[in-house]
Amino acid sequence: MTTLFYCHPNFLLHDTGTGHPESAERIRAISAALDGSAFSALTRVEAPKANLEQIRLIHPDAYVQRILKSIPTHGYAHADGGDTVLSPGSGEAALHAAGAACAAVDEILAGRANNAFCAVRPPGHHAEPSRAMGFCLFNNVAIAAAYARSSQRVRRLAIVDFDVHHGNGTQAAFFHEPDVLYASTHQSPLFPGTGQSHEIGVGNIVNVPLPPGSGSEQFQEAVRQRILTALHVFKPELLLISAGFDAHRNDPLASLLLTEKDYAWITLELIKIADLYCRGRVISVLEGGYNLEALAASSAAHVSALLSA
Repeated sequence: MTTLFYCHPNFLLHDTGTGHPESAERIRAISAALDGSAFSALTRVEAPKANLEQIRLIHPDAYVQRILKSIPTHGYAHADGGDTVLSPGSGEAALHAAGAACAAVDEILAGRANNAFCAVRPPGHHAEPSRAMGFCLFNNVAIAAAYARSSQRVRRLAIVDFDVHHGNGTQAAFFHEPDVLYASTHQSPLFPGTGQSHEIGVGNIVNVPLPPGSGSEQFQEAVRQRILTALHVFKPELLLISAGFDAHRNDPLASLLLTEKDYAWITLELIKIADLYCRGRVISVLEGGYNLEALAASSAAHVSALLSA
């Protein structure tokens, strides 16, 4: 059994323009960090493209077609009128990003690997079913969750999101789905303004907002008391992770004070949950993280923990 690492050259072709924090350098930094002998046990897989049927498990066809038709043949366009930039390579990158998560579902549920880390871009957790936003086009982790549930392969699954920004898109996708637990710890107030503790869906949403300046102690206590407790009650059959590393103390887009040790810690705690209820099955999908050095170190800590499972 092994840990899969999904990536694809097309992720480098999603060009967001000079100075944009969500750049191709993020993938280069992660790939370099995972290139040493400590990661020789990783099974590296080129991410396939998702098919439109998989994408449509979350996003209506009209939205999918609108996004794909908005891809420019040259220069740049904007999917949301703001900071979600499209370039000629964006469509292929987005399809491979969702495809990585779906391929990981197939491999993990077939028992061919313990777990997987999908180093993808564009990220996904802000993409609502009919709205692109926050650098995100298609909601990769939500698509993977819906795909895992298709054909009744998995009935109950959990998504844990530790990105510093709340995953409004993932919450919106499953707000009324009692068999999907969405649990998020994130900074508040901060973009996108959702993720308050009173947002509970049908009892399947657990939001743990943290004030700016919160560090390891506050983060770990919140995870122990709220998120791990909820997972023990819910008892998922599969665990998905929205792995954003922008709560790191050196990240420029927020004000939490985590370190790479916190990412190793939460990953190990989630592996324990997966061992109890999910037959060890964990799929992690990259979201944010915009300081390249912090992103590289945090990703390495996260993957090292996955390899230890």
